[in-house]
Amino acid sequence: MDGDDSWELDMKAGMGAMTALLDSLVDYAGLFPPAALPMHTAVRNYAAYRVSAERAMLARFVLPASRLNELVSYASLLPSDDTPWPLAVLASTSDAPALDAFDAEHGARWRVDTIEAKAEDLAGIEALTVAFAGRRTVYVELPASVDPAALIAGVRAAGMRAKIRTGGVTAEAFPTPAQVMRFIAACVSQRVPFKATAGLHHPLRGEYALTYAPDAARGTMYGFLNVFVAAVLLHAGHSAVAVAPLLEERDASSLVVHDDAILWRGLRATASQITAARATFAGSFGSCSFEEPVQDLSALSLLPTSR
Repeated sequence: MDGDDSWELDMKAGMGAMTALLDSLVDYAGLFPPAALPMHTAVRNYAAYRVSAERAMLARFVLPASRLNELVSYASLLPSDDTPWPLAVLASTSDAPALDAFDAEHGARWRVDTIEAKAEDLAGIEALTVAFAGRRTVYVELPASVDPAALIAGVRAAGMRAKIRTGGVTAEAFPTPAQVMRFIAACVSQRVPFKATAGLHHPLRGEYALTYAPDAARGTMYGFLNVFVAAVLLHAGHSAVAVAPLLEERDASSLVVHDDAILWRGLRATASQITAARATFAGSFGSCSFEEPVQDLSALSLLPTSR
């Protein structure tokens, strides 16, 4: 789903449950904290990930609209026969003309696949609608600290999608489990696709360093399996009350993975339900690291063979 509603579901229906869950799940945001890599390093990394054994997990290259011209200056780092890179561009309403111009000039190498923008209220959503909706796939980052139901309804009416920030480089940047569940449940009830960003480098909830500094503070971070398995289970019809504890699950053995289903403490999502949820509801998550999710999944023996 995320970025392209034309996903061929029948082709993916035969994939194993974990493969379906992980497919195109990670938007690579190496330019952003805590990695904050220079453009040339992030570009080289993404080019390498696109041909790696784990490439099936990789989705978009994330960058702010203000750095599109800088990206163009590193065109020589792309393989000559590479297909256009899908971009997730962090933008504001004033960036709309520049994005159109970028597509027209550079569409052979880069494609603005999705726009990500913030809105604090319905007026902000309306402004994004005027600038982008109908012409772009737009994810609207909404505040998690307040009940998002009305804002998600506004996003739905505008034909856009929702985004939640699930962490950051300080402990205060992480919403509570109740806030995350409230957001996902509201998206399910209103049939609004969503994505997540920040603080999801690891598969399972736990205590991790919040940055890459040697003396970094540690904090409790969500796992991307916690968030996306919870989203899949909600989409499959399980109640928020039953699914909510999954956001705080730390025991990897509680997730039982079969080729045709994933189970968590008695709740089950089939491979076809996972495929449907990923295609129409639970999009991707932005991460400044692609290698950490891959390495952690491999350590848990949960990394499928690349297609």
